[in-house]
Amino acid sequence: MRKLPDIDQFADLAEEAFNALPEGFRKMCGNLSIRIADFADRETLDFFGMKDPYRLSGLYHGVDLTHKSVGDPVRFPDQVWLYRKPILAEWAQRGDVSLKFLIAHVLVHEIGHHFGLSDEDMHAIEDAAE
Repeated sequence: MRKLPDIDQFADLAEEAFNALPEGFRKMCGNLSIRIADFADRETLDFFGMKDPYRLSGLYHGVDLTHKSVGDPVRFPDQVWLYRKPILAEWAQRGDVSLKFLIAHVLVHEIGHHFGLSDEDMHAIEDAAE
């Protein structure tokens, strides 16, 4: 049985995944902060009407770039949350991708929301790439 990464090791994998993205893509993220937690908090789950915390593997929290203006007041950095236990559970269940790949996939998906893309937009892009 393989040893699962603790939260710090998982954060290191997420940082590696972000650093592996093209430089131009990373620059467009600005001061985006990547945060790691085992699960989304109850308030977040309730907001999305989710009872099962394993259903949410990532979340973008902020104002996407399509709704920002240079005249906006300075805000806290936008955040991408990666939820460790749901990602690990999906990885174990799938068995067909590496953990690094899955972390990168969720990270890019949430960064897509930072760029103003909807889930439907991103699924269409993924389908076109296959």
